[in-house]
This record gives sequence, structure tokens and C-alpha cells, in this order.
Amino acid sequence: MKKVLFLLTLLLPLLAFAEVASISPAEAAKLVAAGKAVLVDVREPSEWAESGVAAPAVLLPKSEFDAGLIGEWKSFLAMTGDKEIITYCRSGKRSGVVAAELAKQGHKVANAGGFKDWQAAGLPVRSGVPEKK
Repeated sequence: MKKVLFLLTLLLPLLAFAEVASISPAEAAKLVAAGKAVLVDVREPSEWAESGVAAPAVLLPKSEFDAGLIGEWKSFLAMTGDKEIITYCRSGKRSGVVAAELAKQGHKVANAGGFKDWQAAGLPVRSGVPEKK
């Protein structure tokens, strides 16, 4: 029984990704540029400062999301309207978790994976910690 519970604990986060579409950074950039989507970096502020951020990204850390959609997340979600919310993080795991939860709440979402994928695609990056939107 312990093995089953252990396996379920490992698999549940993966199952959450099933309802969220993956999107390439290039496609995400096109949708954002066309005004059809908003790109959200869910990494933590220390990560933004360390490696920079995607140029069009709104900066909303997963830790605030996990705290119950308080603060800027709540305001952000109220303002997105019918735009798709595209998330990314360092590797795509945290952004997938956030996207899955947003999908459960009825938001149109996609996961663009990791910041390294954005950089590898040659898309614009801002350095430092830009002001939150």
C-alpha cells in the first residue's frame, strides 16, 4: 500500500499537465505580440535577477500563487479577460503546475516550458529584475 501511495504522489503532478497544452516559445511570442495572450514568468524574484526574463513577461512568482491567489495574482487574473495565459519557469515543471491549476479554474492556458527554451529560440530577454506589471 505504501508503494501505491508513493507512486501516486509522484504521478499526480504529471497528471495535472494532461489538461494543459504545451506551446513553443516562438508561438507564445507571436500570440503575445498579437495581443491574444499574456506571458507569465512564475519563477521567484531571485531567479529573475540571476538570469533575466523574457522581454514581454509579467512577473508573478509561483510562491504567491500557492499562497491562495493573493496580491498581484488576483489582480492579474481579474484583468486578463479572454486572453490566453502562457506560463513558463526554469524548466517547465512549476509553470505546468500553475497552468494546470488555472485551467481547473476555467482560464485558457498553455505552458511554454523553460526560460532556457525561450533563450534558445533567440527571443528577446530583459536583464535584471524588471518592474512587475
